[in-house]
Amino acid sequence: MDIVPSANFHFWTANMSPSYLDYLIVLLVAMLGVYVADRAAKYSGKKDPQFVVIDEVSGQMIAYFSPFTLLNWKSFLLGFILFRVFDIWKPFPARQAESLPGGLGIMADDWIAGFYAALGLLAARAVGL
Repeated sequence: MDIVPSANFHFWTANMSPSYLDYLIVLLVAMLGVYVADRAAKYSGKKDPQFVVIDEVSGQMIAYFSPFTLLNWKSFLLGFILFRVFDIWKPFPARQAESLPGGLGIMADDWIAGFYAALGLLAARAVGL
């Protein structure tokens, strides 16, 4: 088994699947995000401070690194668009998740948006996009 990719390998068109290490990183960012977002909210005195972006990062990681997502330039673009749509729209239960206490409330609505974006990527893959 070659460790070095072949000459035809290109990251943006590789259709790579996420690895177990990717899932571990998603989990670690989510856990760190709850802690950091909670501390930032307490420090700023705001329920969801705008300068906290780890919630967006964590939500997009959920969209990109779901078990049924192939990573290529189309999935990155579509995943970003879908995540932003669901993050702004906040379909059920995302809006309700915002009322959870502290950092969990800051992070949870973006996790739900990421989950919906992952479902959108699954649907796109099913129709051949």
